[in-house]
Amino acid sequence: MTKLYNVAVVGATGAVGEQIILQLEQSDLPIATIKFLSSPRSAGSTLSFKGKPVIVEEATPESFTAIDIAIFSAGGSISAELAPEAVKRGAIVIDNTSHYRMAEDVPLVVPEVNEDALRQHHGIIANPNCSTIQMVAALEPIRQQYGLKRVIVSTYQAVSGAGNLAIDELYTQTQAVLNNEPVEATILPSAGDKKHYQIAFNAIPQIDVFGEDDYTYEEHKMINETKKNHGRCKP
Repeated sequence: MTKLYNVAVVGATGAVGEQIILQLEQSDLPIATIKFLSSPRSAGSTLSFKGKPVIVEEATPESFTAIDIAIFSAGGSISAELAPEAVKRGAIVIDNTSHYRMAEDVPLVVPEVNEDALRQHHGIIANPNCSTIQMVAALEPIRQQYGLKRVIVSTYQAVSGAGNLAIDELYTQTQAVLNNEPVEATILPSAGDKKHYQIAFNAIPQIDVFGEDDYTYEEHKMINETKKNHGRCKP
């Protein structure tokens, strides 16, 4: 008899959460029940799963009772707070934030590259950021066949990677440009940076905040996560 899974999606109302739900709808994962979790602000709204309405609930430790798989994509602070609570209640956590990626006891997994690492989890499994996933999946067959010594990377990333607020700002800026109105920038290249730039009809050659070595945090993610994904470094 096929096992059915109770699944929870944390951050279901966000841009990434919407795509996770879409992928779950299209997958052949046998799902018994699905629970959509979010911040108190979005709780009470309704999303759809395979044509049926699902009411979004506030994410609390008790939300994970009887959950088998919990997929987190609501920001690192939420993963830090609630992922251990989900594990305590018997769930396996798949964390899509950066919080656990470099944790020594958490495997960083891309199934096409290091599927065996899944056996090493202690309740939490992390995945690299989107650019790292695509790069290592494409390069792994080359590495196996010929070996690799060095990789020079340029990424071209969508505004959606910065979330719904960045998408909204792109729409607003585009309309302003088309109407010959002043353009306001408050999000990109990073909401936490000191200066922001117009993204409408533009490409910004910076992702995330610069560190003291003139590499951005996003660039450091790709370097460190690639090494960990291949078992070559410890944080």
